[in-house]
Amino acid sequence: MKVIVLPDKESIGQAVGDIICDLVSQKPDAVLGLATGASPVPAYRRMIERHRAGGVSFREVTTFNLDEYCDLPEEHENSYHTFMREQLFSQIDILPENTHLLDGNCADERAECRRFTQVVEAAGGIDLQLLGIGRNGHIGFNEPAGAFIGEAFKTALTPSTIEANSPYFTDTDPSGNVIPMPRYAMTMGVGMILRARQIVLVATGETKAQAVKSMLEGEITSQCPASALQTHPDVTVYLDPAAAALLASA
Repeated sequence: MKVIVLPDKESIGQAVGDIICDLVSQKPDAVLGLATGASPVPAYRRMIERHRAGGVSFREVTTFNLDEYCDLPEEHENSYHTFMREQLFSQIDILPENTHLLDGNCADERAECRRFTQVVEAAGGIDLQLLGIGRNGHIGFNEPAGAFIGEAFKTALTPSTIEANSPYFTDTDPSGNVIPMPRYAMTMGVGMILRARQIVLVATGETKAQAVKSMLEGEITSQCPASALQTHPDVTVYLDPAAAALLASA
């Protein structure tokens, strides 16, 4: 894996956004795997900036998102459908029918996972997969587990993931009690992620430092799902100094 340390999240966002835009300029019908959370937002801002400047069109691009919460309406402010629409899709010229996310409200999770996998395959696979990393080493919602899972699947979220994401969920019921965030999600499996032809991972902040160290310098284990990236031939990891602080080579 190639590791690049840049001064801050904005410089990382510019670099990663440029990688994505340059790919789309070279291959207008590129297939992109996209992520949510704070890590990719600066890259999305850069993509929007270059689009508005007339430098790149996403009209022929197809996208697939890594994951989505279960039992959360698509229009909810914290759904990943809403996140992607607000942070990227509504601000570029991508066609809505070319954007694909898992349906966390489906009646049959296994059928939905099969459908999603088949649509990815029909698109020719993912050219570039953008990733973040969780504090426990998860990628997508592949949490530490007894084994790597290949295809899309429904998963229970770990307490550390729930703790990290709960601050975003502030809705209350009629009695004023905070409605807890979902406990389950749908996600691409590690096997699907590894089939992407190119992978770019972004991690910033000291809270990600241990996960980054385990991913890059630890053994390959399903207890740190991101460590599976060591087996991929084309991975670039962008870090700020805080996220890189525990690396032996830093």
